[in-house]
Amino acid sequence: MLYKRSSELFKQAKEVIPGGVNSPVRAFKSVGGSPIFASKAKGAYVYDEDGNRFIDYISSWGPMILGHAHPNVINAISKTAKKGTSFGMPTSLETDLAKLSLSMVPAMEKIRFVNSGTEACMSAVRLARGYTKKEKIIKFSGCYHGHSDSFLIEAGSGVVTFGTPNSPGVTNGTAKDTLIASYNDLDSVKAIFENNVNQIAAIIIEPIAGNMGCVIPKDGFIQGLRNLCNENNSLLIFDEVMTGYRLAKGGAQELLGVEADIVTYGKVIGGGLPVGAFSSKNIIMKELSPTGSIYQAGTLSGNPLAMSAGLATLTELNNNNNIYQSLDDKAAYLEKGMYEILGKTNLDFKINRLGSMISLHFCSDDVIDFKSAQKGNNEIFKKYFHGMLKEGIYLPPSAFESYFLNDALSYNDIDFTLDSLKKVTKFL
Repeated sequence: MLYKRSSELFKQAKEVIPGGVNSPVRAFKSVGGSPIFASKAKGAYVYDEDGNRFIDYISSWGPMILGHAHPNVINAISKTAKKGTSFGMPTSLETDLAKLSLSMVPAMEKIRFVNSGTEACMSAVRLARGYTKKEKIIKFSGCYHGHSDSFLIEAGSGVVTFGTPNSPGVTNGTAKDTLIASYNDLDSVKAIFENNVNQIAAIIIEPIAGNMGCVIPKDGFIQGLRNLCNENNSLLIFDEVMTGYRLAKGGAQELLGVEADIVTYGKVIGGGLPVGAFSSKNIIMKELSPTGSIYQAGTLSGNPLAMSAGLATLTELNNNNNIYQSLDDKAAYLEKGMYEILGKTNLDFKINRLGSMISLHFCSDDVIDFKSAQKGNNEIFKKYFHGMLKEGIYLPPSAFESYFLNDALSYNDIDFTLDSLKKVTKFL
């Protein structure tokens, strides 16, 4: 494939945008080469500026669960845009999306919309600290909760890619209040509570991790966190920016059977437009301004375009009970095919999957936490990524990211993907 136009655009972008991108993982730094510049997308496919077509396995990093440019979503955005794009005033769309999103997650009673997953997680932690009157939080090595200072301490995703889990600019004071545990290691969490009695406001976790690849919690791990929070009067925050409305209507809470105190959302809830949200019980949310003293605000929060896209997306998911099963079936089909192909090679590999999230790790040990995720052979991953790209398959350009399937993906697309994998493995 030719990437002449993309290369030219990347050169131009670097002159006016740091690194030429507005989110670091897009720069292809961990895999080498120049990033692909998208021109359009439809269904399961993304088209670049050179006219190449790619089967898309990132789905804009999760939001496009229905596929790109879904007609109901596009129609909703277009209809709303004709009436105005932002008012700085309440609209009925906000209430409509709030009612629908809460109905799909019965454990939550109130929700507030923001503009990103980072905002949602940042606000959730502030709410937890204000409610509990405690200052410290526990997060997990390799989990990513956005780029707020509190979270850029042993974070995953693009931060890992660049080898800077502790970003310059994060103060020692902030780092002191963020305590790091090991994912899937309940004892590490217990030890932190024992060493910080009555100081922990909350645990924040990706209940199914997606920023060190897809990493699934061990049996009893999430429930163990719930128990520890109950015992220590701390709150349990689920970062469901990735998993919310993707793995099930009720997200990870429904799938794992564990109720969180605060849940954050992003990606799917915005239908491809910038939306984040955090939700909780009335007793906690009433402490939020303007009813309470814990401050949070946003000029474009709840803007009508984003609300319409989110409402159209969640309506489709809520009304079509087959979508989640369809996504799971397609992901299972892909997983099975990958096992069959890779199993005939001499490569060390592990595949992690839950629902429509899946990741391939080139390593021999099970990937259960950040430490084991780091053991993957990144040189093989680079060859794998570029090999698949040449075949017209767009995968996450980082070994520390989950794939996100969309329901527009056909079995013919998956078969083509698997045929491409057969070709590529010959050169790994």
